[in-house]
Amino acid sequence: MSGRITFWPSGTTIEVKPGTPILSAARRAGVLIQTRCGGNAACFMCKVKIRPDSDLMPIADEEKRKLAGLVEEGYRLACQAKVRGVVQVDVPLDPLRAAVQKLLAKQAEEKDELW
Repeated sequence: MSGRITFWPSGTTIEVKPGTPILSAARRAGVLIQTRCGGNAACFMCKVKIRPDSDLMPIADEEKRKLAGLVEEGYRLACQAKVRGVVQVDVPLDPLRAAVQKLLAKQAEEKDELW
C-alpha cells in the first residue's frame, strides 16, 4: 500500500511510502513549508492543518505536547506527522506572502469603494 498527499491550496499531489514525514513529501513535491530547525520539531514553524479523514500514523507524545490544544483543531507538525494512507494538508502561506496578499486585498477593497 502506498500513501498519497495532496497539499492545499496548490492542489499538488504526490505518492509516498507509508511512514514518510509530510515535510519530506512536501520538499519532494516542491511545496514550501517553512522550517528553521531542519525538521527536528524544535521551531514549530512547520505547523500544518490536516483535513478530516486523512490517514496519518498516530501522533507521538512529544509532538502532542508541543502542539498542546492545537491537535484537536487538526494541526500537526509536518516534520513529525507521518503518512499512512491518503492525506489532505492545508499549508499556511509564508508570513511575507500572507502580508502581501492582505495588502493587495485591502487595496482592491479601497478601489472598489471609490467606484
